[in-house]
Amino acid sequence: MKKLLLLIFCLLTAVTVAACGNPADTGPAASSGDTTSKEDTSMKETSSENPGDTSSAPESSGEDTPTVYPLRGKTLIFLGSSVTYGSAAGGTSFVEYLRVQEKCTTIKEAVSGTTLVDNGDSSYVQRMIKNLPKDREVDHFICQLSTNDATQNKPLGRISDSKDLADFDTGTIIGAVEYIICYAKETWGCPVSFYTGTRFDNTLYGKMVDALYDLKEKWDIGIIDLWNDEEMNGISDELYQKYMSDPIHPTAEGYRVWWLPKFVEHLERYE
Repeated sequence: MKKLLLLIFCLLTAVTVAACGNPADTGPAASSGDTTSKEDTSMKETSSENPGDTSSAPESSGEDTPTVYPLRGKTLIFLGSSVTYGSAAGGTSFVEYLRVQEKCTTIKEAVSGTTLVDNGDSSYVQRMIKNLPKDREVDHFICQLSTNDATQNKPLGRISDSKDLADFDTGTIIGAVEYIICYAKETWGCPVSFYTGTRFDNTLYGKMVDALYDLKEKWDIGIIDLWNDEEMNGISDELYQKYMSDPIHPTAEGYRVWWLPKFVEHLERYE
């Protein structure tokens, strides 16, 4: 009987040891808080350089040519009146489209109805002096050849023999243009360009455009000449109605599709 009980006890002990395992093989116990996998703890950073999950984006073939923006980071000043402002397009003109497309900085000083001729606080000359930052680094200064001077029949004037700021007759169109050119060059030391409107029925404005070319010889200015541009003025009547709100002011589409490429082409040549 004693032998039978001893045999049963030995069998029960062996079963217990097998069920519990060998304590020497268990190792240190895992922390109760360490329950996440390596994948779950990976950080996903999002920024302009790393826009998050791009797993569905097509892989680059390595053959794409990156877009080049010659005007990127440049600062451009635009001085003008209603055409520069964008009065027929809710205040948005080619200036804003240029800034977004070319990734540049633009300073737009534009007031509708104003003239190059210095006839008060709102003239081009006075706003240039009072409102534009003198200590700003500027890469290009662009001025509108104002249609208001032509429609208001301001005196054309003549080109001066001088390059002294004090010698220009700003009561005339040419004198005001010379003053603006000289002031911009002395203040910002950058290229200066004037741009014209497209064709409309006004003889004086045509003379103003001609005078720009004489001033180009004297001052080495750039001209964005939409007035004499055959491509610009040779569009169909249907497109003209689409691009122009009236004979002087472009629509939003006119600025973006018709005018903007001419400005980009001209300004990139200076870079």
